[in-house]
Amino acid sequence: MHSHPHGLPHGAETERPNNRRALAVALGITVLIMLLEFIGGLWTRSLALISDAGHMLSDAGSLALSLLALLLAARPASPAMTYGYSRVEVLAALLNGLTLLGVAGWVVWEAVERFRNPPEVAGGPMMAIAAIGLFANATSAWWLMRKGDVHGNLNVRSAFLHVIGDLLGSVGAILAGFLMYAFSWYEADPLISVVTSALIARSAWGVLTSAVRILMEGAPRTVSKRRVEEALRSLPNVVDVHDLHIWTIASDFDALTCHLVVHEDADAQTVLREAARHVREAFCIDHATFQVETAPCQTRVCQM
Repeated sequence: MHSHPHGLPHGAETERPNNRRALAVALGITVLIMLLEFIGGLWTRSLALISDAGHMLSDAGSLALSLLALLLAARPASPAMTYGYSRVEVLAALLNGLTLLGVAGWVVWEAVERFRNPPEVAGGPMMAIAAIGLFANATSAWWLMRKGDVHGNLNVRSAFLHVIGDLLGSVGAILAGFLMYAFSWYEADPLISVVTSALIARSAWGVLTSAVRILMEGAPRTVSKRRVEEALRSLPNVVDVHDLHIWTIASDFDALTCHLVVHEDADAQTVLREAARHVREAFCIDHATFQVETAPCQTRVCQM
């Protein structure tokens, strides 16, 4: 016998439109500034502006990927995809995290070369270009924080980190530009780039480990298997709990399955209702499936 509600949690359904709008606005701002910098670079013959426009093109691609993942995740479940397409968001987060690590590694590689032979950089124009990027990225980050679920949705968080990475890069570029403009200290450019890359890599690693944990069917960090076992064993008429599995399907969508051993005279439906209610209220797990038995299961899978 089993019991569980169907479909995505209510919070996930209500958050998606906000997340889509937040990503769409951030993408629009990024594309607009990218076009302005590209046109300005052609007009002024500024390679720095064109290079920054290319960097923002990469970010626009990441934001577009996250937005596409949200749109795909909203598709309903089918006989072939019984959980729907929610994990597309996790795959997008994984790809964005890898991209962030790749960018950070490339910047460090370039910085090492510049430490050896620091080129003379025009600090004034560099600060002006960085200020444009800072304004655009600050606006995008503010909008994502205001409208998007940057804490609960891994996909939106990975897109947010792309924007934050650029924002930190812009702040670092302004600081480096000032040091080079005022003191002709050209080593400031690679030094600040390395510091910024380290901060970006640290955040990217957090997204990557979270995405891999979900894809590997790991238990949610916010739920203790031991506490769930103890809570279920404390229910009336429950003798034992085994074959307990807890995993995350997508952001804000945890699932649980387990076997409950009960007394022979226990009412199975009452036990099912109490177990489902308890894990929902105590651990915020809406999608729970229980098998009720009156004798310990002897199959190999029960020992997992």
